[in-house]
Amino acid sequence: MRTRTFGRVGWQVSEVGHGLWGAGGWTGSDDDESIASMLRSMQLGCTFYDTALAYGNGKSEQLLARALKASGGAQVRIATKIPPKNLQWPASPTSTLDEVFPADHIRACTETSLRNLDLECVDLQQFHVWSDTWATDDRWQRAADDLKREGLVRAIRISINRFEPTNVVQALHTGVVDSVQVVYNVFDAGAADELFSICRDLGVAVIVRVPFDEGSLTGTLTPDMTWPEGDFRNSYFAPDRLRETCRRVDLLREDLPPGMSMPELAMRFILSNQDVTTIIPGMRRVRNVESNLATADGAGLPPALLARLKRHRWERISTVA
Repeated sequence: MRTRTFGRVGWQVSEVGHGLWGAGGWTGSDDDESIASMLRSMQLGCTFYDTALAYGNGKSEQLLARALKASGGAQVRIATKIPPKNLQWPASPTSTLDEVFPADHIRACTETSLRNLDLECVDLQQFHVWSDTWATDDRWQRAADDLKREGLVRAIRISINRFEPTNVVQALHTGVVDSVQVVYNVFDAGAADELFSICRDLGVAVIVRVPFDEGSLTGTLTPDMTWPEGDFRNSYFAPDRLRETCRRVDLLREDLPPGMSMPELAMRFILSNQDVTTIIPGMRRVRNVESNLATADGAGLPPALLARLKRHRWERISTVA
């Protein structure tokens, strides 16, 4: 497992991490299987785990705590997130900081996450949504500094709203933010336009989420697919968008090298960008852990293929964070 430097913080983290959203709340998840998957990724050298208080109301944090205990002392970095107090995903630019991240909410959520994780300090705490209209309000900055000063967290990050990669630039220039989490994949490549170079200049780590576009880039979706009631994918892949998504995936298959799977192509596309610190694919099954972590071998895609993949970029409007 290859590692990359976590920005100015200086940690060495595995270039493929483990995302735990699915373990906390997606339909079809099995807790024992999720824990087995975490243990397998630890065995294979994964050292970065991303969870959130909102993932199953703390469930994924608790599952991670169980996996860490069962591992017998795996040395990993753990990141969690503070949900917006108004529970609005994505954040609205008209919402005030008091409605979303008041100081007492920031602290209370952090303390709850620490209990769920059975930790005294978490490596990385992040704001689960963001609007840069709050950047100059120093109350969130003071709250973040207090968490660091009191030893409850080691670093602070922001999770950027989907399809809004520059909606964080002002916050980055405050110097408070140590890393960002952003959507970046073959379809949604906008983060590479401006955000990545800004992060590079400021020493801010880049964590990439949604490498498979919530499943479409695995090549397993069909135009008539549906999910159980309450599953967010029913809105993300509304019927018209699902049909268009499948059409675009079929076009992408034409650029798939012989012997390479769609998930491998999706992962290697991201890892070919050296501005990326780590990727956090959701992995609820051991077989997914093994295939995804196998891409962290330094074998990036050739320049000619990367150039062809740029043609598949797709500009969309966000419906979820």
